[in-house]
Amino acid sequence: MTKLLLSVHVLAAILAVGSIAVAASLFPRYAKQAVSEGGEGEEKGRSAAIAAFLHRVCRIYAVAGLVVPVFGLATGAQLGVLGDAWLISSMILTAIAAFLLAMAILPNQERMLAMAQGGGTAAEGLNAAASRLAMLTGVFNLLWSVVVVLMIVRPGSTTGV
Repeated sequence: MTKLLLSVHVLAAILAVGSIAVAASLFPRYAKQAVSEGGEGEEKGRSAAIAAFLHRVCRIYAVAGLVVPVFGLATGAQLGVLGDAWLISSMILTAIAAFLLAMAILPNQERMLAMAQGGGTAAEGLNAAASRLAMLTGVFNLLWSVVVVLMIVRPGSTTGV
């Protein structure tokens, strides 16, 4: 049973969190292209469509990503490690990453999409919005990277490393 729980946990992390990490990282570039006046006609519409798609990927996979901590907790309970510091740290970092995604990244993506639909005057503050969103996404990705390292190294583990 533990192997099944761990397999679902790892697969969900790779597919859901990995997809969010990539889509969220690409989003600012395409949203900025869609808003900027440099892109005209078909090219601008293509950038806006890509940005909307990337935002949709982030939203859908954020919901699917709820499987990751659920199966992680089930695996931790099965292994009897719920009280270990590395797992508690991972849970805290996961909660921070989820909060950042739900309360900052997704809303900022929606604002940038609104700018893309607004056109001309919406370009004011575009660079700042894109930079802020890229920074938030970088922090989100860094948090998940630390969680992955904690899951692999497991400080204090008697099974290796």
